[in-house]
Amino acid sequence: MSGSASKYGLLIGVDGSADSEAAIRWGAAEAVMRDAPVTLMHVVASVVVSWPVMPVAASIPEWQEENAHRVIQHAQNTLLASVGESKPPKVHTEVQHASIVAALSDATRDARMVVVGCRGMGLIERTLLGSVSSGLVHHAHCPVVIVHADEAQAADPSSPIVVGIDGSPASEPAIALAFDEASHRGAELVALQAWSDVGVFPILGMNWHEYEDQGHEVLSERLAGWQEKYPDVQIRQRIVCDQPARWLVDESERAQLVVVGSHGRGGFTGMLLGSVSSAVARTAKAPVIVVRS
Repeated sequence: MSGSASKYGLLIGVDGSADSEAAIRWGAAEAVMRDAPVTLMHVVASVVVSWPVMPVAASIPEWQEENAHRVIQHAQNTLLASVGESKPPKVHTEVQHASIVAALSDATRDARMVVVGCRGMGLIERTLLGSVSSGLVHHAHCPVVIVHADEAQAADPSSPIVVGIDGSPASEPAIALAFDEASHRGAELVALQAWSDVGVFPILGMNWHEYEDQGHEVLSERLAGWQEKYPDVQIRQRIVCDQPARWLVDESERAQLVVVGSHGRGGFTGMLLGSVSSAVARTAKAPVIVVRS
């Protein structure tokens, strides 16, 4: 999150849901740690009427305006309460009337990071990423933090940060952000790479330790430059056997944060969220930052 100032600072999408409140608490802690401004944004979805002749945007009902005010006020109260005795960040609030994903995605052009709950107020199946969080991961112009209400109540500051590395150039932005977060938090960084991502697919009778050593060598080379830039960050390497999503979710149970890239070695770059990052964002036991290439 280093870099020049941005219009929105740390952008938090709020909608009054439990996951949204968890996103506010996470964002507040991040803002305090970095002395960064916060924008709380609530988007009222526009209603379009297509009868009788041509589509026209309907006026916003009074109850929606009142609800938007309540959501923003509650979000402000939640943020201020969560910082405790720390100096509260500068807070800006904004209500927009538009498509929710489109409005938040457009705002991310001027944000350093956007934070949202995994699922919002919609009746979306609990096993799926919410439409807003999924949409942002596809279209945001900055890193996207996805927070689950039941998994981010009180992250242990002594817990490590986990970064998933697949050996492709798409990993570099995720590695950079993970080192930066670990440095600011004084946390250990666990760099996890699957064997299948270093060109090794486990087969029966293979020399496990020989390939594991090769994997560590490749991973060490990729991390060397970042360790020089962040000498204060302690690194622990993990080379695992295939199924990186499963291992990342497993590591998330002992982590305060998981960082992944939005795309890996698979095709359709820019069109589909990578299967690994999608699975991790959906099921991780800690907040997840998806870093778009």
